[in-house]
Amino acid sequence: MELTQNQIEQIHIKIGKNVKKIREKKGLSQLELALNLDYKSVSVVSLGEIYKNKKHFNIIQLAKISKVLNVSILEFFDGIDEIIKTS
Repeated sequence: MELTQNQIEQIHIKIGKNVKKIREKKGLSQLELALNLDYKSVSVVSLGEIYKNKKHFNIIQLAKISKVLNVSILEFFDGIDEIIKTS
């Protein structure tokens, strides 16, 4: 079974929204998160959170973000099952 391009994009969008929600709940700005990830600007975090220009987080970035935010990486995938089940 293959995922549609729309499902793939919706997955990236959902993950970005989950990262943003958790980051904000932890009280970190995009800049603070970016600096903790050793980035010099917020662009990677900002683009990944909003899935702009088809930029999204990769699994290594998500692992690092989960460590900085002190949460399970699984929290970023909340709601993905519903997207996958729709066809």
